[in-house]
Amino acid sequence: MKDYPIYRTGIGQDSHRFLTEKNHKKCVIGGIVFSDVPGLSADSDGDVVIHSICNAISSLSGVPILGKIAIDLCHKDHITDSAVYLEHALQTLKGQKIVHVALTLEGKKPRMQSRIDEIRKHMASLLHIQVDQIGMTVTSGDELSDFGRGEGLQCFCILTTVQ
Repeated sequence: MKDYPIYRTGIGQDSHRFLTEKNHKKCVIGGIVFSDVPGLSADSDGDVVIHSICNAISSLSGVPILGKIAIDLCHKDHITDSAVYLEHALQTLKGQKIVHVALTLEGKKPRMQSRIDEIRKHMASLLHIQVDQIGMTVTSGDELSDFGRGEGLQCFCILTTVQ
C-alpha cells in the first residue's frame, strides 16, 4: 500500500487596537517596526501577523499558544516579543512541515503595501521556509470596520502543512 502525504490546513486571526498617540510603544507588524503609527494595545508587542500565525498553528496542534504559553511567557518571564511565541508554536507541529502561509491584513494605517516583501522575508526566516511560500495581501477596509477606520489592525492567516 502506498503512503500518501497528509495535508492539513489551519486558520488563525488576531486583532488589536492602536494605543493613544502619547504612548511610546513601537508598532510591530510581521516582526517589522512601523514608526509612523502608535503601538498596538496588548501585553506583548501585539504583532497581529505573528499572533494570527500562532493561532493557525494552534488550530492544527490543539495547543493554546496565545491562550496559555504566551501568557505565561509574557506575565512570568516578561517576554513580549511575539517571535518567541512563534518559536514555541512551531515546536507543537511535531512532524508537520509548513508548505504555505496566506496572510490578509486589514487596516487603514499604516500604509503597508510597500513593505510587504520585507514582512514576507522576515516571516519566512522565522518560519524556516522560502519567501515564495508566503502570500500576503493588505486592504484598507474602506472604513467599513474599526480597522478600516484606522482604529487598529486585523490579520487572518491560513497555514497549510504536510506530514
